[in-house]
Amino acid sequence: MTQRTRTSALLTHRMVSTTLTALLASTFGCAEMQNFDLGSLANSTPLSESTVASGLKEALEVGTTRAARTLSAAGGFSDNSLLRIGLPDGYLQVASLLRSAGFGGAVDELELTMNRAAEKAAGEATPVFTSAIKSMSVSDAFQILNGPSDAATRYFEDKTSGELRARFTPVVTTAMDQVGVYQALQDVTAMYERIPFAGKPAATDFTGYVTDGALSGLFSTLAEEEKKIRDDPSARSTALLRQVFSQARR
Repeated sequence: MTQRTRTSALLTHRMVSTTLTALLASTFGCAEMQNFDLGSLANSTPLSESTVASGLKEALEVGTTRAARTLSAAGGFSDNSLLRIGLPDGYLQVASLLRSAGFGGAVDELELTMNRAAEKAAGEATPVFTSAIKSMSVSDAFQILNGPSDAATRYFEDKTSGELRARFTPVVTTAMDQVGVYQALQDVTAMYERIPFAGKPAATDFTGYVTDGALSGLFSTLAEEEKKIRDDPSARSTALLRQVFSQARR
């Protein structure tokens, strides 16, 4: 290997190790950080691409699992003003008339049950993301590492949207029944139709609507997590990073 090649490899290694350090530090949080001399890592023998990619995969697995867990918790959607699923357009007039008629509580209950169904569905995302990460190539990993601020989110959206929708739909259907969406929808519709001259609300696929809302919220949360990871200036390590770079520390 020529001096120029060695220099280029070392510079690349330093850039990748610093970026990956910030990625993992943000993913696991400051509470888990330990003092670590990055200078010794940067000056050590450059790690193989496969080793760096493995570290990135592990970090992404933890990050995506945390995002899915956050959304699947009680209030993951309903308590988040940015992600809360509101009524579809076809029911906005229904909601307005019912609220003016004193039935706002029924409208609120319908919205709440819709969000609870989305929260139940979000838990199905973890194994899908895990599968996508395991099948990620070294090239994929480095494209994400060196890509735009939402490269990982776009990768997951491209690779997992179809499978996530297939998994979410039956879960949403079951959850909507369990948490009372369909009953609440019947109640709201019946109340609306009793209002003189109100007519019938527009036909709406509530299952598909809630599924779309759950997917949108999931990828939106991933995008936020990815931005935090990329913007984190920390240059400290975590237990995971120390494990990944154990070869360089010898």
